[in-house]
Amino acid sequence: MTQEMIANSPLITHISWGKMEIAGVGPGKDFKLYPGGGREWDWGETGTRHVPGIQPADVRELIEKGSRVIVLTRGMDLVLQTCPETLEYLSQKGIRVYVEETRKAVELYNRLAQTEAVGGLFHSTC
Repeated sequence: MTQEMIANSPLITHISWGKMEIAGVGPGKDFKLYPGGGREWDWGETGTRHVPGIQPADVRELIEKGSRVIVLTRGMDLVLQTCPETLEYLSQKGIRVYVEETRKAVELYNRLAQTEAVGGLFHSTC
């Protein structure tokens, strides 16, 4: 796939406790971002909680939207977990994954967005 064929992932232009701003998407608290766009991440859709954390169902949409690399956040205070099943699911799909504290994850995601079909789940509080 050439760079011209990869839809750009939206850049995160601001992150602070409980607030994010995404270029072309707008403001919100938690986000699902992927090549070509993004939306607010509603944990209630899949029953996500801080523990056991991000589930395979939370990342499926990112893959369906063309993400070949995924950045998952732990929250600002590292409270949000990621289920081992989620990491196994991504490995089986051949998806490179990074799990980082939210501010570090934003920096990594914005850097990857310059050259990769990157997606991510971003939690802007605990």
